[in-house]
Amino acid sequence: MSGKVTIIEEMSLSGTDNGTITVTTVEEPYGAGSESVASIGIALQANAEEPDWKVHLPKENIDAVIAALQKAKESL
Repeated sequence: MSGKVTIIEEMSLSGTDNGTITVTTVEEPYGAGSESVASIGIALQANAEEPDWKVHLPKENIDAVIAALQKAKESL
């Protein structure tokens, strides 16, 4: 069971009528004692109870993922 979720930012999902991208932090996402993660959720419809896609990123991987996303952005 996931622990406390803190919303960091929510933004519109480009190319949709009312989809959203939500960035949160999740404490103890995999049970007591598990490391907190950053979570990115994509919902195609606003106010969805659960995102259509989500990814959990451990703190140690965030910088590498940001760098990879920058490279992806440059190739678009």
